[in-house]
This record gives sequence, C-alpha cells and structure tokens, in this order.
Amino acid sequence: MALSLEEFVHSLDLRTLPRVLEIQAGIYFEGSIYEMFGNECCFSTGEVIKITGLKIKKIIAEICEHIEGCESLQPFELPMNFPGLFKIVADKTPYLTMEEITRTIHIGPSRLGHPCFYHQKDIKLESLIIKQGEQIMLNSVEEINGEIMVSCAVVRNHQNHSFNLPLSQEGEFYECEDERIYTLKEIVEWKIPKNRTRTVKLTDFSNKWDSTNPFPKDFYGTLILKPVYEIQGVMKFRKDVVRILPSLDVEVKDITDSYDANWFLQLLSTQDLFEMTSKEFPIVTEVIEAPQGNHLPQSILQPGKTIVIHKKYQASRILASEIRSNFPKRHFLIPTSYKGKFKRRPREFPTAYDLEIAKSEKEPLHVVATKAFHSPHDKLSSVSVGDQFLVHHSETAEVLCEGIKKVVNVLACEKILKKSYEAVLLPLYMEGGFVEVIHDKKQYPISELCKQFRLPFNVKVSVRDLSIEEDVLAATPGLQLEEDITDSYLLISDFANPAECWEIPVGRLNMTVQLVSNFSRDTEPFLVRTLVEEITEEQYYMMRRYESSASHPPPRPPKHPSVEETKLTLLTLAEERTVDLPKPPKATRKREERRREELQPVRQPISRSIPSQGCDTLFAVLWFLASPSIWVPLHSPVLAMEAACHMPGPAAALQGAGAWSCLLCCSQSAYLWVVAGPHAFSLTHPSPVGAWLTLGRHGIQAGSVS
Repeated sequence: MALSLEEFVHSLDLRTLPRVLEIQAGIYFEGSIYEMFGNECCFSTGEVIKITGLKIKKIIAEICEHIEGCESLQPFELPMNFPGLFKIVADKTPYLTMEEITRTIHIGPSRLGHPCFYHQKDIKLESLIIKQGEQIMLNSVEEINGEIMVSCAVVRNHQNHSFNLPLSQEGEFYECEDERIYTLKEIVEWKIPKNRTRTVKLTDFSNKWDSTNPFPKDFYGTLILKPVYEIQGVMKFRKDVVRILPSLDVEVKDITDSYDANWFLQLLSTQDLFEMTSKEFPIVTEVIEAPQGNHLPQSILQPGKTIVIHKKYQASRILASEIRSNFPKRHFLIPTSYKGKFKRRPREFPTAYDLEIAKSEKEPLHVVATKAFHSPHDKLSSVSVGDQFLVHHSETAEVLCEGIKKVVNVLACEKILKKSYEAVLLPLYMEGGFVEVIHDKKQYPISELCKQFRLPFNVKVSVRDLSIEEDVLAATPGLQLEEDITDSYLLISDFANPAECWEIPVGRLNMTVQLVSNFSRDTEPFLVRTLVEEITEEQYYMMRRYESSASHPPPRPPKHPSVEETKLTLLTLAEERTVDLPKPPKATRKREERRREELQPVRQPISRSIPSQGCDTLFAVLWFLASPSIWVPLHSPVLAMEAACHMPGPAAALQGAGAWSCLLCCSQSAYLWVVAGPHAFSLTHPSPVGAWLTLGRHGIQAGSVS
C-alpha cells in the first residue's frame, strides 16, 4: 500500500532499518534541479531508495510561558551547537505498551540510553512484583528464546534486580522525573522521542558563544523543542548519501521483503565500523563522505580514497587544558606516545584542603602563602602573606569553640623560618591561597609524569615533539594535565601504504565508507602515528562529566566548627523577638512593602548561607537587628577598630547620622553591622574584623572584609 513520505516516517520503527522504498508518485522541478539546500527534491516514479537512517536536521524552539515586556514570541530555530544546558521535563502523555516505548525512545549501551519509567499499577512477574510508581530502568532490547524482550532493572535497598518485559506488555507507562542536566546535542541524540516534542527548561548559558542569544534577556524558563527530521539513504547508481525531507510530496511503497538490498552500496559510519567484531578486521573500504576538520594528512581521508581499517581498540589519552586566565582556554588530548618533554610548573591552591589532596609521599609539598589568615584558636597557626610551609600530613586537634571542646581536622606542616623550622597546624577549613615552590628542574616525558605524580599537574613543554610538523603544545604558555582517560579508536592506513597507520577517534570523527573487501595481505608490523588532538569546549566538558561519573566524588571540605550554630542562633533569636516587636510606623511600613517588591526574585531564590524562611522571617531578622536592644553606643569598639585599620566602615557612616538603624542601600543589597554588647562578632567568619550581613537577590549571605 502506497503511503506519503510523512506517513512512512511516522510509522517507521528505527530498529527495522534499513528499509527499501519504491517511488509510486514522483515529484519534478523545472530546470533539472535535483537538489535544494542539501536535500533531494526530484524523484522519478519507479526509483528505488534504500533508507539507512533518520536523523534530526534542526530543532524548532517555542517558549511556552509569557514574558513581561516581550511581545508574543514566534517559534525560532535553535542551532545544534547552542551552548546551553537544559533540564528535561517529564512527558505527561503515557506510553501504552513496551513496544511503543522501544519504537520511539532510544535505548542503547550509552550512558544516556537508559530511560526510566514508572507504571500506574503493580506488574506481577514470576519472580518479582514491580510496585506502582516504582522506577523501572530500560537497559537494552534483546532477543530471548526467539522473542524480543526489554531488559529492565529496579533498585531496592541499593541492590539491582533485573528482569525482562515483552514488547506486548501493556499498561500506562510514564516517564520518571530526570534531575540530570543535558546539552542540546545530548537531547537531540537521545532524549527526543520519535513523533513527539520535548519540553525542557534552560538552566545555564555560556557567554563565550559568538552568535546572538536567541532567547530574551535573563530567560531561564521552559520551552518546547520540535524536531525536523531528515531521511538518509542510498540509491542504486549513486555513491553519495541521499538526504530527503519527510515533507517532500511523494508517495512510497515499502518493498524490503521482495527486493535484494545487496544491490545497493554497503555504507558504514564510523560508529558502525566500531560495532563490528574484532575478527572482521582488517577490511578495505572506500571513503564516501570525508570528515570535516580532521588533522590527518588530506591525502588519506578524502572522498573516493581507498583505505584499510586494521582494527578497533581502546587507547589512553591525557586530557589537558591551557593555563590562561584572560582568554578562552584550549583543550587537548595528548597520547602517551608524545615525544616532547615537559618541565613542572607551580600549582595554585585556594584552600588548605587542596594542599591535603595534592601532597605526595615522594617529596614534601613546598608552598608560599599568598593570602593572610588569622586563627581564632591558640593551637592553630595564623598565616601571613609570604610564609613558607612544608606540608606533611593531616590529623585532628582539639580546640575551644565558645567554651566547648571540639575536634577539627588540621594539616600538620613545618613553617620555614630563616634558620630553622617550626611545627604548625593549619585548619583544613582555612580559606587562604598558596603557590607551589618548584625545586625540580628535570625534564619528563608525559608517560613518566603520569606515573610519578598525581593529576591534576601543571607543566610546560620544554622540548617539542620533532616527529610532527607542527606541535600545538609547544606554543602554549602552560598546561594542566587533568585526567587519564580511555577512548575508542580505529587504526587506518592508506591502501597504497598499509605499513604507516593513523589513529582516528570514533566519537569525534564522522565519516561514511563503502565496504569493498577483506584485506588479505600478510600482517606486517606497522608504524602507528598518533597526533595531539585539540577538542572543543563542549567535548571537553562531556569527557570530564563522563569520566567523573564513574568515580566517587571527593570528600566534602571541612567547615568552620561554629558556622551552623551561629546561623541557627541568629534565626532562633530573630523569630523569638518578632513576637513582641512593636509595629513600625506607617511610612516605614510602606517603604518596607516597596522594598519587598524590589527584592522579589524573578525565579526561586537559592539560599547560600541561611535556610530560606520566607519573606516574613527575612524581615524579622532585619527588624531584630535594628531593634534598640542591640544598637551600638556612639563610642563603640567597632569605631576604634575601623580607625585602627584606617578604613571607613558602616559604624563610621552610621555615627555621622547620629543613630544606628538598618542601612538599606538603594539598589541590590543592604549591609547590617552585627554587634552584641561591647564586642563585635562575625556571622560566618572567625575574624572579628569587618563582618557584615548582605541582603541580596538570593536570600541572606554573609561576608567579611579583612
């Protein structure tokens, strides 16, 4: 039965590809135009096409919420390389069978290919009962005893329970809420169901993007993504890949069962090649579509070139980033066979906790302090700018905190004096700044660096790799070696010179080849040439994200022992005092109401210091701090402290006004000096100098001036 091309695409099960179609009613354009904008637009009745894939050509985005000050926004095309991050909104429309899920949702071995659903009712199996609302993860689609089954799993008490569901399994299956963040590319490849739209929420946007931001200013809302598909296939007497829009006005008939598909070219993508078994290599192929922007010699990968694919394998690479502060960083994948040499460069450590992570057993870590720190405890050392330390090990120590003995984690170090050393303890919660002192002048190959030192590690190329024409690493001011990763590669060579081989990455180099024959020559020892690969920022973050997902996150840095108690005390006192507080004057109340409206955030605020208690508690804290019982006398120790430090502070400013009150600035924030009796204290910082409470758009935050 003949169908329109759109009807065929709508009913297409991607798992049944390839399919062979015959044109039943063709379409013609005047003037022998066979292609427009990269898509076929002219077919003759009776032509036969082998459909090999269905890809998303572009994404149409539609904002689904009203924005004040903006007219009704028309749908717009969202570029595939849009550098935004999105959170997926679960689809509220149920899937009625497992077969419908497998036909429309991508399920595969990738980390992104395991969608999760829940069922409205209990599902009773032979060995397991899936409870109503329980999260079901779909892992793969397999043939078991001649029947297609979906391999699933549920997690109970941290244990994985596997089971299989047939495609005929009926019920109302709903998508589970997904808290993960995705790029647009990931959503396009894995998270848009066929024949459905996808609702997402924009959560972040990179300012490094050169093109114009298609969204309204400060937009972080929900939008609907509508895919526009493109059919990919081959024709009988053509060697290129044919691309067709489903909206083309032709009628087609599926003749797969009655036509020999071997008459067509056998086209394989890079991913198809990697999915072949190792026993099928080596093979001879002809390049049909060459990759763009590859760093291999142009004579190897170009359309019409015959190449040999020797094998597939996993290879190690060092992920490195350029050390640069004022320009966008470049990112590289360095093979362990790189023949250049490196010298060590100083590392920077923002906290004492970072020193604990970076210390090595082979040599003591020698650092110089770049930021001062005043210790609130006698047992712990204070730090001045320029102090030098040798870092040894971590331990615990007892300190007095508000009259209570507490155990804190500390770093045992030796402070370098002029002619001696002094044993000191630095708290791990200390926020300071340290720079490493390098005594090692040795030059290292990259393989030795990775064996001797713990990553991340800072280096600079001292001897370039002379085996390659242009060493991109030699021109960088410095490199941070971040991670040792494993990636998938194909080993290829020119058919005319099979002894010289090159590695090509499977995930970042897309090409299409035609299978010609098996390679039957005797296997000779080949020379493998590896290149330093420069990757994009998106590829870099995807690698860091995937590598980190397999390992446990580092332990959380220690906190100052009295921070939580101080926060809770402030809120408790504020709530207790609000019971008997007198009502403010009418004019003050009006100003306060206007101020609340100005401070009302556009979206839900994220509290960074004190748990959100709502507007009432927020302003209760303000009225409590402004109440007469905690006003400061005109000649307070705070004024003396500010005078001694030669810096004007809130105390001096308010003394000139003749009274203490809540100092509300006219724009974004307000500063409150917190004083109890004759002694000033800080809310979140151990130093008594210059602490204030900042009221911003995201709740209450604490900071200090030193």
